[in-house]
Amino acid sequence: MADGSALALPDWPRAVWARLGRMDPRYLISFFITLILVVGQARYGILGGYDRLATTLSVSVATELLLSRWLRGRFANVQSAYITGISLALLTKPRADLLWPFALGGFLAIASKYVVRYRGTHLWNPSNLAISLLIVLAPGSVAILSHQWGNELATNAVIWIFGLVIVARVRMLHVTLTYVASFVTLAALRSLVIGGPLLAEIGPLTGPMYQLFIFFMMTDPRTTVRTVRGRVLVAALVAVAEMAIRLAGDYHVALLAPLYPGQPILAVAIVGAIATALDLGREARRPSVAAAAPAAR
Repeated sequence: MADGSALALPDWPRAVWARLGRMDPRYLISFFITLILVVGQARYGILGGYDRLATTLSVSVATELLLSRWLRGRFANVQSAYITGISLALLTKPRADLLWPFALGGFLAIASKYVVRYRGTHLWNPSNLAISLLIVLAPGSVAILSHQWGNELATNAVIWIFGLVIVARVRMLHVTLTYVASFVTLAALRSLVIGGPLLAEIGPLTGPMYQLFIFFMMTDPRTTVRTVRGRVLVAALVAVAEMAIRLAGDYHVALLAPLYPGQPILAVAIVGAIATALDLGREARRPSVAAAAPAAR
């Protein structure tokens, strides 16, 4: 007679899931960024040259090591620099055969963590800030990744499966899902306003830039607010800000023209930084309120 335990599900999926939950989020993000790099380069040559990757990685790592040793007296873990280097190599697309945007972007991204700080932390995802500065200050030389690998189902399925698993394990799935739901809802609204096809409005979500954006930049634990409700609100506001920039472009609003080359990147740079600053300020005020309470009594 067969043992009933033979019908039991294996324990290894649960063990792997639990282990992923205990892992440093930076390693999971590193795996995801590397996966996009390998898949995108193998299928579509998305990098445009390994010299770009070498430039961003070397500058990012060197800047991290030098600044951490100089300002903190020790060499930092270069995991953040690795993530920054790969994401910049993937997302930054100069309009000519230029290497300086990759070198400058790597330096700005890492240096911002040490220099641009508020209440002991940095307000921006390093890659997000560097790319935002490049596309605003040098729009004639720098663009961002767009549709360079199309919408092939198999490729997108691999990225979305791993992306959803990873953001779930770092407890940021609500951020990704809120942004996606908000984007789709606002895309439908924009389709009604400007009369464009709905699928064309939703289509960017299946592109590589948005995949990096919703699984990586939007969910960076170090530059998001502290509460689940707050993160949900910020994700929705980022989608609203992005759609406002898109509509401004449709109606040729000159004042917002510098924001047109990178709507989602710049939307999260603006909304996310303001939200994080407000959140840090609110947290800083709590101890003083608590300390004053006994005296008031």
